[in-house]
Amino acid sequence: MNTPLIDPFARAINYLRVSVTDRCDFRCVYCMSENMSFLPKAELLTLEELDRMCTTFISMGVEKLRITGGEPLVRKGIMTFFEGMTRHLESGALQELTLTTNGSQLRKFAADLAACGVKRINVSLDTLDADKFARITRWGRLAQVLDGIEAAKNAGLRVKINVVALKGFNEDELFSITDWCATQGHDLTFIEVMPMGDLGNEDRIDQYWPLSDLRARLRERFTVTELDERTGGPARYVRLEETGQKLGFITPLTHNFCESCNRVRLTCTGELYMCLGQEDMADLRAPLRASPDNKILETAIRDAIARKPKGHDFDYSRQKADGQMTRHMSHTGG
Repeated sequence: MNTPLIDPFARAINYLRVSVTDRCDFRCVYCMSENMSFLPKAELLTLEELDRMCTTFISMGVEKLRITGGEPLVRKGIMTFFEGMTRHLESGALQELTLTTNGSQLRKFAADLAACGVKRINVSLDTLDADKFARITRWGRLAQVLDGIEAAKNAGLRVKINVVALKGFNEDELFSITDWCATQGHDLTFIEVMPMGDLGNEDRIDQYWPLSDLRARLRERFTVTELDERTGGPARYVRLEETGQKLGFITPLTHNFCESCNRVRLTCTGELYMCLGQEDMADLRAPLRASPDNKILETAIRDAIARKPKGHDFDYSRQKADGQMTRHMSHTGG
């Protein structure tokens, strides 16, 4: 085992999020343009290269691997990658293998994911209204996603629902979504919309629904108990005493969660972003392809971690989206 990855602020980096494709079968309005230009296949890491890259990170102390996209399950042959990662779960080097998905392909892949050692998944779902779902995703069908979630439950996967809080869009569904998750036994996390992609700043400000307001509304109906649980990630958790639910809140704008950040993000082209909210990145594809030996790659990874910043700069407080990233969420993988 190599020396663990420690950033300049003494944070151990043990969580890697990997985007395996920039493609998606939805076009969610806060994530993509409707007419996206996707990367040529030659620019993407092959599945074999993704395996080698992740294996190298695992050898350097990464214990949690989350697969993202785009929509990861639309990548051709992706289950061979999951099957390959199973060996690291079996050895104990990898503690968790999971993914974030829009749910559209879960009916097809849920059982196979469970067989590969995936225990839980995150499903992005911002509304339970079929018409609104069609509008927010542009191309998606709610019934297909709900069917996929049911397939995941039947396969034994634990499901967490991720809801982006959007002012004027799903404010009126706060309690219906919360109640549905309670009934279905799903965990639930609310996320503030982030200033990423090519939408104008004004659009993002109009969409911005601070979770401080959302939490205040929850307290009107529920007894809300703060939890001390920390995962090293951005979420802060509460329990709704009346239902026993655990709710998470990811607040990059009303609360900077960077002090305990334990993660980095790898794109499908081999770019390593040390922070979701900063433009600095390291090209790992070149050192990966430069030699069959991993020493050059390991050096490049350590050099990148040494540049990990203390935090991001997302800020809407002056009525403009300061810290806005020009890249789409689908590029970095969320």
